[in-house]
Amino acid sequence: MTYGLFGKFSAQPGKREELVGYLLEAAGLLERNSACIHYIVSTSDEPEDVWVSEVWTDQAAHDASLEPEDVRVLIQRARPLIAGMSDQTSLSVRGGKGLPA
Repeated sequence: MTYGLFGKFSAQPGKREELVGYLLEAAGLLERNSACIHYIVSTSDEPEDVWVSEVWTDQAAHDASLEPEDVRVLIQRARPLIAGMSDQTSLSVRGGKGLPA
């Protein structure tokens, strides 16, 4: 079954746009990863919140996506901007517009 994640990052005060930049850079790195079906970065009215929605072929593919050196370096650069992570939910994605059948 297709694996999904939906979660919220809380940026350090005044650092949301910088964190968004790193997460969009991660999205760019994932362009080469065919196991990543969907990786969307969004913001809300809350001034420090960043939401990320991901869909993967399976959980192992997601876990493996965190291993390449360039991804690990990006995570290390972004980590100081993150005040917290909450509302993270792992999902069994059942389908929908834009997803494989």
